[in-house]
Amino acid sequence: MSLKVAVGKRLGSFLLDVEFDAPTPGIVALFGPSGCGKSTTINIIAGLLVPDHGAISLGDDVLLDTRRKIAIAAERRGIGYVFQDARLFPHLNVAANLSYAQRRARRAPYVSLERVLAMLDLAPLLSRRVHRLSGGERQRVAIGRALLSQPRLLLLDEPLAALDRDRREEVLPYLEALRDQLSIPMIYVSHQFDEVLRLATHIVLMQAGKVAAEGGITQMSLDSKLRALIGPDAVGAVIDGTVIGEDAASGLTRVQVGNGELKIEAAQLVAGARMRVQLLARDVIVSTRMPQYLSVRNNLQGVVTAIDDDGTGKAGDIGSDLVSIDIGAGASILGRVTRAATRELELAVGARVWALVKAVSLRGHSFPAPSSPLAPSPERGGAI
Repeated sequence: MSLKVAVGKRLGSFLLDVEFDAPTPGIVALFGPSGCGKSTTINIIAGLLVPDHGAISLGDDVLLDTRRKIAIAAERRGIGYVFQDARLFPHLNVAANLSYAQRRARRAPYVSLERVLAMLDLAPLLSRRVHRLSGGERQRVAIGRALLSQPRLLLLDEPLAALDRDRREEVLPYLEALRDQLSIPMIYVSHQFDEVLRLATHIVLMQAGKVAAEGGITQMSLDSKLRALIGPDAVGAVIDGTVIGEDAASGLTRVQVGNGELKIEAAQLVAGARMRVQLLARDVIVSTRMPQYLSVRNNLQGVVTAIDDDGTGKAGDIGSDLVSIDIGAGASILGRVTRAATRELELAVGARVWALVKAVSLRGHSFPAPSSPLAPSPERGGAI
């Protein structure tokens, strides 16, 4: 099943003209700078804004088709919406906010109140009024309320934008739990790449009202259009690996990536668990010889597949290149080296190299295996 969107809308001088076909379930991230049309797009999907033309479908269900004059009303689309400002009822406590959503649900329940309370850790908050909740707690309640409406699609419009860093870090694990435990399609709007990195299964990159590129996060992390948006310090490869176990000598977690292995500082995970790892290009050291007598423990052997200007605009030897390295099993990483190093090491496409990276510079996040069973979906039915 996929979510297909192809809509156009003029708002003053701004023209939205987007088209994408995203696989579901999972989290589709609409990512791009402020003002590029992300919120306008999901408001059209929700039925809160009428496009000038277009079509939207979720699987076999057509939500909108202006050519055929089909436009399902917003309240009948079965869509849950979490806004940036939570929008809870201030005169009700948490329990009443949640029960309101249960009473208004139009579809057969597939997620129970008990399950929502457990996933979002809401039980201790049930008797509290909204004004006694922190920003992170309010957003968790808003997510729970949206889930209890039994949606077949959940929209989240920058739900963490109003929170400080500590509160964002508090809420992100709960969103990861929803992704991993519920087989419900989600669209997540953000202009923060660290959120997209942790949550997304598919990225739709938007710029100036259009889709600049889309694809899986591993593919998109290597896309030049994304690199131009996130800036040089955040450029790097995102790859999914499999936990092998704990390294007895160092206590680090061993993760299989490509045809090699990384040791990462991470919470203890069982062997076989999936982990998403980001390797920033600035942290990768490229060697043309087998490394020896170094404190760096991680090295991945691979083959250079491309050498590109890193786009910083610096001329001559003070500029730098991005070296793409195939590390096997369909995985590629990026390393940033000076142009002087490219010349002196005689780096070229086809060269065999070793990529070195310190364990302390790696960031890893747990991620569900593609084949792992998920909870009953809104389409399959069944309370959980």
